Amino acid sequence: MRSFAMSVLVAVSLAFPLQGALAQEPVVQDVRVEQHGAWTEILQAYVQVNQDGINRFDYARLKQNPNDLQKLDKYIQQLAVSDVFKSGTDDEQFAAWANLYNALTIQLVTEKYPVKSIRDIGGNFIQRGPWKKDIVKVQGKDLSLDDIEHGILRKKWNDPRVHYAVNCASLGCPNLLKKAWEAQSLDVDLNQAASNYINHPRGVSVREDGRLVVSKIYDWFSEDFGGSQVGEIMHFMKFASPELVSHLSAETMIKSYRYDWSLNDVKEKGE
Repeated sequence: MRSFAMSVLVAVSLAFPLQGALAQEPVVQDVRVEQHGAWTEILQAYVQVNQDGINRFDYARLKQNPNDLQKLDKYIQQLAVSDVFKSGTDDEQFAAWANLYNALTIQLVTEKYPVKSIRDIGGNFIQRGPWKKDIVKVQGKDLSLDDIEHGILRKKWNDPRVHYAVNCASLGCPNLLKKAWEAQSLDVDLNQAASNYINHPRGVSVREDGRLVVSKIYDWFSEDFGGSQVGEIMHFMKFASPELVSHLSAETMIKSYRYDWSLNDVKEKGE
């Protein structure tokens, strides 16, 4: 890695000798070299793993740490101008978009903290929340969180595991991990995230009558999970534990859907 960086520096020096103005131009960053280390450092420092299976984020402590706030801002800025979105592999692009979405969400909530829910940030009387507001520019195009999730990730990859990759800062959402998404381990990590959510009560729970109460995610985005309750059940079975699988079949009925929009703040852990 060090020899590669030195080669880049030498090449730049030979190409632009003594041309200070050119040397000051913004350099497109390649996260395939640097990867997402800064984001992982933020996640490891502020994501709290709890025995109840729900990861929470310490927004208050991040807001009080200017160095880490600056690190987060710099990571977002560098990622947004990276060429990974144009020339990266599919896994590299997926990881970059999912990391960008999650980092932007943490940035938004931290800026407005304290709030009880992300839906208290922005929006209007029709739709609460910040998801439709343009907040980042990538490849010269202004994008919102909705653009990243629905217009890019869901549209391009057509993979239901997108819903386990993006985090909306809510207790009802799949967990924000303690590490960034990385291309090298993407498939394994997405499968594990899906399994963790589906086997947690906020993902799927079985009533005494055998019917299910499941996350509203599977209702909002039913088309991503087969477009029917049977399709949703088949999706659950791919990632369910043996215990949960024993309650699932093509005849299993979903009783209702639910979702908790409370902020995934460490203060919400019930202590």
